[in-house]
Amino acid sequence: MIRPAKKTDAEQFVPILMQILNDMELDVITEIGNEKIQALLAAAFEDPYYRYGYQQTLVYVNDQTDQVQGICVGYPAAAEATIDDTLRPYLKLVGIPEETQLFTDVETKPGEWYLDSLAVAPDAQKQGIGGQLLDYLPNYLRAKGEHTISLNVDFGNAKAKHLYVHHGFISDGELMIGSHRYEHLIQQI
Repeated sequence: MIRPAKKTDAEQFVPILMQILNDMELDVITEIGNEKIQALLAAAFEDPYYRYGYQQTLVYVNDQTDQVQGICVGYPAAAEATIDDTLRPYLKLVGIPEETQLFTDVETKPGEWYLDSLAVAPDAQKQGIGGQLLDYLPNYLRAKGEHTISLNVDFGNAKAKHLYVHHGFISDGELMIGSHRYEHLIQQI
């Protein structure tokens, strides 16, 4: 079942998200450490306006176990300039300097709804969960007045690109995020 995330999903959400953040090889994670970053993300998940807050997140939940097995996080491009502003009090809460920024690169283009993160728990992969989340998005976002979904996929991740193309995304250029080159994909809905 796919549903909007609840504040109580934080503990299950963070390890799934960390798969992506670790793959991005962000310097800030190396400097601060995985444990503190996970504590930060778990605390900030309760903030409805934060990039990785519960209101930006859809989850795929196993009907039998009620375990979160997949996550989909995104927001309108217009929110990108301020989406991380509410992180400041949580930084202090977990002992990270308040001036710390996890993300500094622009990842969206105007008018898009940006799919920031799509990930599936390791023990639930290869069961079609990522595809189900992608198939859910167009109707969900159309009802919110969105017209274009975008995402960035690492050029080194052919498997992920194949999934996105299979679900209707097309290439719209490229950009750098951190030290990785990404292909920008869009889907008109």
